[in-house]
Amino acid sequence: MTSIAKSVLSALIIFICQHHLVHAQTLSLKEAEDAALKNYNIIKAKSNYAKASQTVIAQTKRDALPNFVVSAQQDYGTINGQNGPLYGFGGFGVASSGLPLPEQNWNAAFGALYLANINWEFFAFGRVKERIKAAESVFERDNMDLLQEQFQHQVKVAAAYLNLLAAQRITRSLQNNLNRADTFRLVVTTRAKNGLIAGVDSSLANAEVSAAKIVLLRAQDAEQQKASELAILMGTPDKLDFLLDTLFITKIPAAIGDSFSIRQNHPVLAYYRSRINVSDQQQKYIRTLQYPAFSLFSVYQTRGSGFHSSYATDQTAYDHKYFEGIKPVRSNYLVGVGVTWNLTTLLRIHQQSTSQKFISEALRNEYDQVLQQLTAQQILAEAKLKNAISAYIEAPVQVKAASDAYLQRTVLYKNGLTTIVDVTQALYTLNRAETDRDIAYNNVWQALLLKAAAAGDFGLFMNEVGN
Repeated sequence: MTSIAKSVLSALIIFICQHHLVHAQTLSLKEAEDAALKNYNIIKAKSNYAKASQTVIAQTKRDALPNFVVSAQQDYGTINGQNGPLYGFGGFGVASSGLPLPEQNWNAAFGALYLANINWEFFAFGRVKERIKAAESVFERDNMDLLQEQFQHQVKVAAAYLNLLAAQRITRSLQNNLNRADTFRLVVTTRAKNGLIAGVDSSLANAEVSAAKIVLLRAQDAEQQKASELAILMGTPDKLDFLLDTLFITKIPAAIGDSFSIRQNHPVLAYYRSRINVSDQQQKYIRTLQYPAFSLFSVYQTRGSGFHSSYATDQTAYDHKYFEGIKPVRSNYLVGVGVTWNLTTLLRIHQQSTSQKFISEALRNEYDQVLQQLTAQQILAEAKLKNAISAYIEAPVQVKAASDAYLQRTVLYKNGLTTIVDVTQALYTLNRAETDRDIAYNNVWQALLLKAAAAGDFGLFMNEVGN
């Protein structure tokens, strides 16, 4: 293999590697959206809230199961009884069952109680059913909150992506402006050294280069700010050097003239409707609290005692042995149906239900307000889109005219037919035209994004990006 062939092959390998590296580092809008939905902590939090609400549904369903209580106790103590009233206030009373003997004694033995209890509130006028529905509506609300957060975050990421793209293009235009100013300074300096023009022109050219550098630094600072905003939304705040996809922004979206109406299942509207549904379901559940509750209960218990059956006549008839005291010897069972109804609850529930009704009305007012805002946003998006297209059409004309004017002024200046002030003004006009062009292209996509956000269908925007 000749040295020339080796050089060509090496250059080809380097070109392919560089091309692959650039392509691998390019961040598309879809990749930015996927990273944002995966990494953004607010979305993670709302996902966990929705999972928690889903778990509450299962817990609420299990709350309807009967209570089944099993208990056992083993004690050692005396059984002195006494005639008289007693109320075990606070649960601190001692249930000692013995004869009211004429005097105190300290006879003690072991005893035991084994108990199984079932208590089931089997009918309460739909209280359990409404409580489950209320829990389900809370899960639906939290799930809708997650979906609307994802939708709004997608819109924010797309807007931040477009803003950074515009900032990068403006930085590029200002870099070109600096290059032109620097090239022109070289021409002016050379002519001034040769005595063809006044020396003050070189000072003005140097000033123009410095001004172009300052403007470029400001643009780079703005670009870094936009990159930081996108990085935060993507959940990667430590990365600011984004290489964005500029291909899609150089063309007009195909669906630019389509009319998008606000979707009925708009994620934001769906979330606000779910809030209303939660309040309505809670009001239905509250109403069931004013009705009585019917319960089925049963108890089975077994007792053991170290005191013998003849203890009433013979106070020595008891045994200190532990196993004799805890051995079951007597059993009882009980089955019954009960109803509980706190009549004063009727007064409290009425006010609570009325309060919940007003909350539902307030949530409906908020829903109507959001709907009005989306309608206004849709109208504004249509107007912005129309203006952005007009600017998009005019931008190339402005750049062409400004470029021709700058070329004309530089040629005239080189031939001594115009002043440096005219060249500087032409340079400024060309820079402004290129900046306006970059912004005009970006504004078309920003307007389409605003239109898709108002309609509630982010796919309308992403489908155009992918085309």
